[in-house]
Amino acid sequence: MNLEFTPEEQAFRDEVRAFIAENYPKHLGDVGLREDLSREDFLAWHKILGEKGWSVPAWPVEYGGTGWTPTQRYIWSEENARVNAVMPLPFGVSMVGPVIYTFGNEEQKARHLPGIRSGEVWWCQGYSEPGAGSDLASLKTTAVRDGDHYVINGQKTWTTLAQYADWGFFLCRTDPDADKPQEGISFILVDMKTPGVEVKPIKLLDGGYEVNETWLTDVRVPVENLVGEENKGWTYAKFLLAHERSGIAGVARSKRGVEKLREIAANETLDGEPLIEDFDFARKVSQLEIDLAALEITELRTLAGEQAGKGPGPESSILKIKGTEIQQRLTELTLEAVGSYSAPYYGSIANDTGSNEYPIGPDYAHHSAATYFNMRKTSIYGGSNEIQRNIITKMILGL
Repeated sequence: MNLEFTPEEQAFRDEVRAFIAENYPKHLGDVGLREDLSREDFLAWHKILGEKGWSVPAWPVEYGGTGWTPTQRYIWSEENARVNAVMPLPFGVSMVGPVIYTFGNEEQKARHLPGIRSGEVWWCQGYSEPGAGSDLASLKTTAVRDGDHYVINGQKTWTTLAQYADWGFFLCRTDPDADKPQEGISFILVDMKTPGVEVKPIKLLDGGYEVNETWLTDVRVPVENLVGEENKGWTYAKFLLAHERSGIAGVARSKRGVEKLREIAANETLDGEPLIEDFDFARKVSQLEIDLAALEITELRTLAGEQAGKGPGPESSILKIKGTEIQQRLTELTLEAVGSYSAPYYGSIANDTGSNEYPIGPDYAHHSAATYFNMRKTSIYGGSNEIQRNIITKMILGL
């Protein structure tokens, strides 16, 4: 694989870099954690990209995609990671959008795709339940047909940022008597303003609020909001998860994270010498970089396959496993590098009590503990890494 950029690709990089420098919202430059962002902050860059026509680069051109090559999409990710850009949220762009343009009808495409592209409509994901996480097929939320509506009852959990959502996509059981649990599930779009939808916050240990419980009580949803065929939702759910897992790998951001880690380790000292010169610490950083380089090439191969018409398949499980493991090792090494300055500073708790106390230590240490603990989730969401290994065993190794 030739990893050198052509003159045309280098020109594209220059174009992207210049556009970001000129148009990326300046007020987002100092954002540390997602809990620091407002709804408007989350959508600011998305809306700018929507006007430019760059908000959904992976979509087919006929639905508003850019037509970029895999290398151009890779460059796009790298340049946004370079400035730590607040990217368009995946729920619309990378999850339900591809499901709608692949399996939805023309009316659904016309109604929902423009709002996803522009950033005007915020989507959330209704998959996990208290008793159905990685074992998603055991979900119990029901959708019962009543004339030209479904009546939905049940509970979803870990619904990320649902407090801001306009619409949600939900997996519901429409045939409780199916031979296999996967065969009785449907994929239904729900207006979050519908009576009976209640979003309750799940406060995290650090006081942050990004996940929710979502209760659905006698929620009446038009049958026209069913995507594809009734009881075929598991097929669409697997399609969506493959796209989600590919995005979870986060190679470009991890590369920027390693650069930042090296900067921190060069500034911190151990026995009077820069930490980065310590043999054991340098060895761990080097091994992380080697693993990240291997993951990067795997991601490029996957992108090339998508460009050739091959959608993300079981190889997305490899990207998910290695990508999240690298993210966790990166935050662990950052925590190790900043030492005692990494003691958690719960900014949202301090703000709730009216405290104006500022954390001690260098600025790069302030969010290191919160980021470390928050990233423990990445090997669980999108299907736990243990489940991904089972998928690889069955679908790739044939065991």
